[in-house]
Amino acid sequence: MALVIKAAIGALVVLLIGLLSKTKNYYIAGLIPLFPTFALIAHYIVATERGVEALRTTIVFGMWSIIPYFLYLLSLWYFTGFMRVGYALSAAVFCWCLSAWLLIFIWSRLH
Repeated sequence: MALVIKAAIGALVVLLIGLLSKTKNYYIAGLIPLFPTFALIAHYIVATERGVEALRTTIVFGMWSIIPYFLYLLSLWYFTGFMRVGYALSAAVFCWCLSAWLLIFIWSRLH
């Protein structure tokens, strides 16, 4: 049942993004994915299954995870200047994956 609720929340977020992208304030659709919907779920699960210390570690790692997202946005902005949108999105996702892998690699070495 919990999985169905999580899927419904995800579907509602996608629906909200779709609706907002059709309004005059379409740019707000870029803010919606940053609402901590999935972070709330992840933090609740970590806290209840692993405890508060694990939650605090997860929170700090989450703060560092802003870097791959920023690099995704920066590279997408750059690539849309000279690529088709599909290629630009693919290249930006690659940049996110590379920077997320690097973050995980560094984090696991330091912790």
